[in-house]
Amino acid sequence: MLLLVATSDADPHAPTADQSPDDRRLVAALLNGDEQAFGELVARYNGALLRLALMYVRSRSAAEEVVQDTWLGVLRGLPAFEGRSSLKTWIFRILVNQARTRGVRESRSVPFSALAGEDGPAVDPDRFLPDGGWESPPRSVDGLPDAVLLSAEARALVLMAIEELPPRQRDVITLRDVEGWSAAEVREALDLSEANERVLLHRARAKVRARLEPYFDEAAA
Repeated sequence: MLLLVATSDADPHAPTADQSPDDRRLVAALLNGDEQAFGELVARYNGALLRLALMYVRSRSAAEEVVQDTWLGVLRGLPAFEGRSSLKTWIFRILVNQARTRGVRESRSVPFSALAGEDGPAVDPDRFLPDGGWESPPRSVDGLPDAVLLSAEARALVLMAIEELPPRQRDVITLRDVEGWSAAEVREALDLSEANERVLLHRARAKVRARLEPYFDEAAA
């Protein structure tokens, strides 16, 4: 049986405008020690948590440990959960913090000097003419068959390109384009402003697209 006991008589889980009925149901059930509700939560998010953890650590076993620590963090922190974000984004925020900590321990984190890449150009400046026009414009994917765009090889290249991105860009594009999150969910989970989320996503997508261009050129030849 789950042991989750609030530390005061005040109820931190009084409904807020940000809590969905499903969130309120799950939180109430978890606080009452409902193991079935916890199993439902794990079944819903464990796969996505593992995929995101793998972006930070060296091995699947390490990622699994990060996910396990995340679930422990969820159970320990739930009595203080105030519902100011969705339950989903709160859980993933815990995962990101756990994964970053583990990544630092494994020397997987990017050196501080490399963080300048977050603000670097999304497109290689050498691809522009002196007047600012394109010398080597991005290749259009229009006309390429779906079999090329959706192939296992293309997906593998996308995931490899994402893994090579600076940390914040990698986080944003993984949640938006791999996991299918909304912009609002990503902002909540990663504590980003709307402008920052938009810029990071734009830069990440541009770099991934550039990484895929040789593959698309070869497929179109």
